[in-house]
Amino acid sequence: MGETPAFKRVETNGVERIPDAERTARPVDLFRLSFGGANTFSTAVLGAFPILFGLSFWQGLAATALGLVAGALVLCPMAVFGTVNGTNNAVSSSAHLGVHGRVVGSFLSLLTAVTFFAISVWSSGDALVGTAARVLAVPEAPASFAVAYAIFAVLVLVVCIYGFRIMLWVNKIAVVAATALFVLGAVAFGGGFDPSYPGTLPASDAPLFWSSFIGAALIVLANPMSFGAFLGDWSRYIPSTTPRGRVVAAALLAQLATIVPFGFGLVTATVIAGAAPEYLAAEAPNYVGGLLAVSPGWYFGPLCLIALIGGLSTGTTALYGTGLDFSSVFPRFSRVRATVLVGVLAIALIFVGRFGFNLVQSISTFAALIVTCTGPWMVVMILGYLTRRGWYDPDALQVFNRRQRGGRYWFDRGWNWRGMAAWLVSAGVALLFVNIPGQLVGPLGDLAGGVDVSLPLSLVLAAVGYLGLLRAFPEPRGVFGPDGPRWVPCADTPVPPITSDSEPAPAAR
Repeated sequence: MGETPAFKRVETNGVERIPDAERTARPVDLFRLSFGGANTFSTAVLGAFPILFGLSFWQGLAATALGLVAGALVLCPMAVFGTVNGTNNAVSSSAHLGVHGRVVGSFLSLLTAVTFFAISVWSSGDALVGTAARVLAVPEAPASFAVAYAIFAVLVLVVCIYGFRIMLWVNKIAVVAATALFVLGAVAFGGGFDPSYPGTLPASDAPLFWSSFIGAALIVLANPMSFGAFLGDWSRYIPSTTPRGRVVAAALLAQLATIVPFGFGLVTATVIAGAAPEYLAAEAPNYVGGLLAVSPGWYFGPLCLIALIGGLSTGTTALYGTGLDFSSVFPRFSRVRATVLVGVLAIALIFVGRFGFNLVQSISTFAALIVTCTGPWMVVMILGYLTRRGWYDPDALQVFNRRQRGGRYWFDRGWNWRGMAAWLVSAGVALLFVNIPGQLVGPLGDLAGGVDVSLPLSLVLAAVGYLGLLRAFPEPRGVFGPDGPRWVPCADTPVPPITSDSEPAPAAR
């Protein structure tokens, strides 16, 4: 009998450095996974938000382009950490937040993954049931939704258990199929699309326009940034000798390509606004219902496939990262066991949130808050990479996972308070400026005229604060490579040796 194909074997690797012999992925594989995870029905729903905010089609397209380009540019450098260090981004963050401080990245990625897993299951399950109701007269009852959620969630869990190779195989199909089905939407909705759609905002209300425009752009921007904690999950299989520019370019192009689902959501929302505006009522917008109402009968099948394929891509990329990172925080759990445990808990959360509480709408608020907190963490990582000239000690990054102490990234008892302080202050201040009308407005949320500036504020504060702290309180020379630091000074303080947990702790630095 021949050897079992790689995608049919259960992945056993955790967050330890991937052996060089197994690092056979290419930048195009990173593109497939990143684009596949975002080329989904959930992204199309986000694409409808500019119209829901009252913008015209061209204003909505401008807001979408601005948010997408800005978010992709912030995100793409996060792909290099996996390639350089052969591990996930949370573990790589040890270099900048400390051996213990890396749990911040683990916590953020865990919350993000569970949230977006839930969003993918809910949005895809609702679309599947809605389509089945119109084609097969399946009742839109709680039991129908429960069955759809359960089947979909278990399917995602099985793919995640098998791991990276089967995810890559699934996304090779999903990228082409979902893109083709979205493009087919041009035929389905082209007749009802009016690019001169004027929107619903009063022409004379400039403050309201800018509030809506920036709000729509930030929603789009948040989508690529939500992948910040996960790019290393996939790029760790790319050889370290791969030019880093190619890895960054793959991550950048993957997000720019999501103009396809964003554009689908934007165009179809204008069609709904013209033909069935009651579905976009401000008090209870129902984009999925409106989409099915204006869709020709022959497109119900493609819509169902978009929901299935796209949701599977998003769900697997999210849940895979969850299991992987949970295993990094609790090394006694293998990646498979951690994936099963977190997957079961996430599925339970999906059912409780959908049927026990009114959390479906609030989950979008939760996602926005997570991204607001993840943004400054990403800034610390990127600036840390630049000041270190891209040099890392992969062995010292694994100190936490091996239950050891010391090493280049021990800093002060395992915490690098420079990176921690920059993240805490910027995220904390930004949360005060959150402005999500009808759901959450922070104490300072109205200072910008109703515009939610929390995310861009967190990015700026993190950049200024982190670089300022690095200059005022230099890091040890040992954390920098042979070429020394860039832009910042360093201190001649010794690096404590790596010791086991049973040995005395090294001197704190």
